[in-house]
Amino acid sequence: MDFITEHKIPLGEWMATFVDWLTYNASGFFDSLSYTLESMIMLLVDLFKWFPPAVPIVMTALLAWFLHRSLSLVIFVVAALLLIMNLGYWEEMIETFVLVLSATMFSVIVGVPIGIAAAHRPWLYTIMRPILDLMQTIPTFVYLIPTLVLFGLGVVPGLISTIIFAIAAPIRLTYLGISRVPEELVEAGRAFGASRMKLLFKVELPAAMPNIMAGITQCIMLSLSMVVISALVGADGLGKPVVRALNTVNISQGFEAGLAIVLVAIILDRLCKTPASQSREG
Repeated sequence: MDFITEHKIPLGEWMATFVDWLTYNASGFFDSLSYTLESMIMLLVDLFKWFPPAVPIVMTALLAWFLHRSLSLVIFVVAALLLIMNLGYWEEMIETFVLVLSATMFSVIVGVPIGIAAAHRPWLYTIMRPILDLMQTIPTFVYLIPTLVLFGLGVVPGLISTIIFAIAAPIRLTYLGISRVPEELVEAGRAFGASRMKLLFKVELPAAMPNIMAGITQCIMLSLSMVVISALVGADGLGKPVVRALNTVNISQGFEAGLAIVLVAIILDRLCKTPASQSREG
């Protein structure tokens, strides 16, 4: 036992050396990437803040009606957004929404094609599975440290950490949906002379769409769960008042900011759920 403890494998030192090497040799790349991402996010934030609050409220209500034709959902969405505005967290809610939207869009754009490729190549998913497990189980503060070193304080390390944490959901559920497409449907498509691309877009993706949508919903929820952690590295949004309330033991501020986060999560969850999943829950 003494031999084992005295001859420690320097895994942490290797990782620190790798991060130092990246910082020394690719600092220009990371600085430009950080500037580009932060500029895009702040542009979206300024665009949403430019509209009067009534415009996003009406647009969200119309979207809820168009997607679900549910008057109760529309009333809830309007009431929840009005409550957030009444509590004084409208701007923070916009910043959180943009961060979640950006992380989700990137995760879906990258994760869904990776999930499709993994479903068609089982060996690829065998390689990816431990990596995905590591991304979802390792404490978020662990990979928050290198992103903070590489990108500095601000919204970008929070965005990168959120993507790392959330991207596994669309990959896994896209893989699950594509791999569970009934073989009879695939054979029928081949029998009618469908190419691989037509087979993917006409047969596999429509059959796997409930799983893919579930992956997108999970991605949104996982991204939203990183709001408070992102605030610790300088990201704006609803996480900041929560951290401030924690530091000052302000129960009222923490409750109100936490309630705003919960309301945003419920709105996004209800909007993204398919009618079929809602009917199963009912």
